[in-house]
Amino acid sequence: MNPSPSVEPLKCDHGLRRQTIVQSVLADVFQGRLRAGQHLVTQELADRFGVSHTPVREALVALAGIGIIDLLPNRGAVVRPVTARDVWEICQVRRALECEATRRACGRIELAELHELAAELRRLRSLKQPSAARFIEAARVVDTRLHDLIAASCGNAFLAKELGRLKILFRAFRDVSYTRHEARNDYPRLRAEAGEHLAIVEGLLAGERKEAARAMARHIKSGVKYWSRAMPDSLKELNHRDTETQRRK
Repeated sequence: MNPSPSVEPLKCDHGLRRQTIVQSVLADVFQGRLRAGQHLVTQELADRFGVSHTPVREALVALAGIGIIDLLPNRGAVVRPVTARDVWEICQVRRALECEATRRACGRIELAELHELAAELRRLRSLKQPSAARFIEAARVVDTRLHDLIAASCGNAFLAKELGRLKILFRAFRDVSYTRHEARNDYPRLRAEAGEHLAIVEGLLAGERKEAARAMARHIKSGVKYWSRAMPDSLKELNHRDTETQRRK
């Protein structure tokens, strides 16, 4: 499969150019347009995004740092295989980090902001026959807002930085699953996710650290199941082969 088509030259600042390249490559990997073993050529990416080599190289280093590509001597950037087990292991790390951030953020977030989030989540959960595109966009906005708010309010700069480093990977998984839900009109799952987010917010509003962290753990556990299902068939096949190989050992 081929990567996404060329886009207009990126006119945003340097950091956003790098981030956009990272997000686009992640989407190509998780939607099956880039397969394990494929090479990413710096010049081709620079031409595709209309940028110099510098943000491309920085984007490749960022992708290597989150385990999506390998930077090999004399071979350049090569896409790594990503399996359902990888998704599960990444989410294990996410659960540990975000549950701790949620515990620490409890009592540190403005109540007015939490009430606003709660009202929006109740609205999403109550929609009967929403527009697919609008529902997905509203769900994406509130998901981003809640998780960013918790990270920013946890009072631990290193923890917040680590969540910031990994969140682009988490959100690539999320957006792949959202695409699947939109294609299938899977509103029950999206409403369920709004309920999971609401439980986190209600725990934070009540000042119940343990309950808020438990709600976050349930949310991530639920999400990994859907993220794994949303992977393209090529990644599922790789996972099947890995499982069969382990069984034979």
